Amino acid sequence: MAKFELKLPKMGESVAEATLTAWLKDVGEKIEADEAVLEIATDKVDSEVPSEVEGILIEKLFEVDAIVEVGQTIAIIETESDAPVSAVSTPEVVENTEPEAVVQLESSIAKVQETISTISSNDARFYSPLVKNIAKKEGISQSELDAIKGSGKEGRVTKNDILSYLTNKSQAAPVEVKAPTVSIAPSVTIAPSVSTTPSPSTASPVVSRGEDEIIEMSRMGKLVSKHMTDSIQTSAHVQSFIEVDVTKIWNWRLRIKDAFKAREGQNITFTPIFLEAVAYALTVHPMLNISVQDGKIIKRKNINIGMAAALADGNLIVPVIKNADQLNLIGMTKRVNDLALRARTNQLKPDDIQDGTYTVTNVGGFGSIMGTPIINQPQVGILALGAIRKVPAVIETSEGDFIGIRQRMFLSHSYDHRVVNGALGGQFLKTVKEYLEAWDDNRTL
Repeated sequence: MAKFELKLPKMGESVAEATLTAWLKDVGEKIEADEAVLEIATDKVDSEVPSEVEGILIEKLFEVDAIVEVGQTIAIIETESDAPVSAVSTPEVVENTEPEAVVQLESSIAKVQETISTISSNDARFYSPLVKNIAKKEGISQSELDAIKGSGKEGRVTKNDILSYLTNKSQAAPVEVKAPTVSIAPSVTIAPSVSTTPSPSTASPVVSRGEDEIIEMSRMGKLVSKHMTDSIQTSAHVQSFIEVDVTKIWNWRLRIKDAFKAREGQNITFTPIFLEAVAYALTVHPMLNISVQDGKIIKRKNINIGMAAALADGNLIVPVIKNADQLNLIGMTKRVNDLALRARTNQLKPDDIQDGTYTVTNVGGFGSIMGTPIINQPQVGILALGAIRKVPAVIETSEGDFIGIRQRMFLSHSYDHRVVNGALGGQFLKTVKEYLEAWDDNRTL
């Protein structure tokens, strides 16, 4: 018999941890190779973790709601193989150890002890790993935690209980008076040695009143917020805008959409058409299909386009169409529809949101005619698609100009001015426009 360590797999760039949401197998149950053992949730996606081997689940190392880091062992599976697949780490007794080794061993023990939470359950109360993790991170002592009134089963302290306690604690914190004020006139007050310029690193406290509602941001919401803030602080954002006449595309789609659905069983929307144009433009301007890291430019070989999608809870997710330049329009349509459906139903897998090299977001779906989107790091560009509108426009013909009704839209291109200058950013946008306006009315699928 051998023992296999089931570890939390890597789930994409910037994903370092996940919350264990459910065990699908119990200790003692048999597990087939590639069978799901547990479910996890990250800031980007919910997913299952399968076993790489066949065997018996003999130990669970984390409880539901625990935070698990990428690479950590989650469970132990016993296999029938005599050779260990992945040896379980156990301390080894070593005699006559060299002084350097002793120091390293003591250092390792100290690090392990530092990671062990001082918060523990007792006969009166049980604390979940998630609650313990929050308490440790926020510096809440055992006595403080024991004093929090729990709203869970049998008085257990829930995540909301401890977050509410932290909110109330921060609001009740006394305000330090740094200098006395001296009144010298009915409407004049002097505060000596106090700067009137607010510190950029200190946020003003938000004061809630009796009728206000305090809404705790979700974990995913907090991470998205941090991701957006980090992007603004990292990239020098600049925008270019262009208006596109998509009348040919509008009429072409209107003509073929029913036959396409009857044949393929799917709707064809404008999104795959626009993504095809972006994929083409990235082949023409490959220096927009790059990343920046440690002062170096990484030129990406594959064109993987992310399409930002809004979820029902208000958060965003960006599933990725891999090798978009190699798909025909039917393949692009099916890929877009599949990812959009699985995003709405929370069925995306970690691989579906990895390795994007450029992003497209559709702000027109909410009625906006244009937008200035924030770059999805570590990429250097993102394109916003505005609403398609029926507008009067000047039409140039061999017989002269005249006014006509056209279907038009704005494209908004945000790009990183550290590595993409205005000429390249504008040329990329112009290439997308020319591709769309030159659409073949007689194209067949």
